[in-house]
Amino acid sequence: MKILMIALQILFIHVFLYLGAGVKALLGISIPASMIGLFLLFIALCLKIVKIEWVEKGAGWLIAELLLFFVPSAVGIINYDDIFSLQGLETILLIGVSTFIVMGTTAFVADKIFKRKDRETA
Repeated sequence: MKILMIALQILFIHVFLYLGAGVKALLGISIPASMIGLFLLFIALCLKIVKIEWVEKGAGWLIAELLLFFVPSAVGIINYDDIFSLQGLETILLIGVSTFIVMGTTAFVADKIFKRKDRETA
């Protein structure tokens, strides 16, 4: 039963991906549809149109399995000898810095959300 609920929540999150794809096609903007969809989901959560319980377990599962989405691309990099050149070193440095920025921003936002949840439940 828990697996079915997680699958349904993941499908619900995908609805926002498709909404993002529709917005992208309609407006012709160069932002990825997934980012637009996440922004729409964020707005829906903030406006309490979507309850957190509707996506919490599915989103938690996706985050827990996030590494599986990156392993194939990381293994594929090994096939390119150019990655060890100066340009490859610059690329690796850029990826490292941007990863650090994303992780820091994610930790900051998660910390704010957890503190906010603690205040609401107290």
